[in-house]
Amino acid sequence: MGEGHALRRVSNPRPDPSDPIIDIPSTPPAKQQPLLQSNGTSTSSSAATTAGFILSWYFSNIGVLLLNKYLLSIYGYRFPIFLTAMHMLSCSFYSFAAVRWLRLVQPQCISSQKQFMKIAFLSLIFCLSVVCGNTSLRYIPVSFNQAIGATTPFFTAAFALLITFRPEPALVYISLLPVVLGIVVSSNSEPLFHPFGFMVCLASTAGRALKSVVQGILLTSEAEKLNSMNLLMYMAPIAAAILFPLSLWYEPGVLNVTLENMRGDPKFALLILANATVAYLVNLTNFLVTRHTSALTLQVLGNAKAAVAAFVSVLIFKNPVTTSGIVGFGITVSGVGLYSEAKKRSKASSSS
Repeated sequence: MGEGHALRRVSNPRPDPSDPIIDIPSTPPAKQQPLLQSNGTSTSSSAATTAGFILSWYFSNIGVLLLNKYLLSIYGYRFPIFLTAMHMLSCSFYSFAAVRWLRLVQPQCISSQKQFMKIAFLSLIFCLSVVCGNTSLRYIPVSFNQAIGATTPFFTAAFALLITFRPEPALVYISLLPVVLGIVVSSNSEPLFHPFGFMVCLASTAGRALKSVVQGILLTSEAEKLNSMNLLMYMAPIAAAILFPLSLWYEPGVLNVTLENMRGDPKFALLILANATVAYLVNLTNFLVTRHTSALTLQVLGNAKAAVAAFVSVLIFKNPVTTSGIVGFGITVSGVGLYSEAKKRSKASSSS
């Protein structure tokens, strides 16, 4: 425990691009002016659509965190593996519908057994990371969970160095120091610190970073590259096939408890359905925001999301926070911003 002063203390149950040749037209006559106004309207509509996707991304990301916390900690449904398996089942159905029926993206097929094995390996890392993240919510507050999750760039840089043996410029590594410092400060002053919850959340963060690095290595050829929607459509069923048997073995009685909860509390089935649906919407809105903005914009939004999610969770669950914990979280988020800027400058200098 740190020496920070508690701001709120209420009980909290303790059990993640050739440019075209531009032909410049002549000035349009007066009768064509309405067309220009229409283009302006179209631009405004496009901006509104992008803003809508960003808001939906925020709501889905924060929503799934809060629902997971409520189910696993407040409601008392202590089956994180089965809950994650339900997420994967939901992602399997919704992603198949989005790609194959609605055609939101061009369907891509698996071209070889080798590619399938690569996707299966990514699925294993993916599902273990999500399981660890959901499990941590049984033991630690969402605010602390988000503080730990903000250290993803540190693990990404570490795994990239260990696996590819290609070091980043020194400035990139220096920018990661505040990321580590911040989480140390937050951990030492977290009133509801739980060793196991901390370790599984750290494992979830490391798994997320490892998947990102491994995906960049395994699916590198043009024939094997898949956009995120197609990749999810193939990964989710594999993850579900891993998680359901694992849940039945490691979480005995999960089916009976789930059925009893559905019979005894009609709202429980709606909670599970909403939770599984929002889990898919996180992936869908992530794709849509990246398509309408850029990966860098999404990274910046992600930094802000962690802070917003932590703030909202404290308002809802009323878990105690300390001044030192807030300062530590701020240091970590600032470090992530410095890391993003250092990576951007590194890429600019290497391409010039």
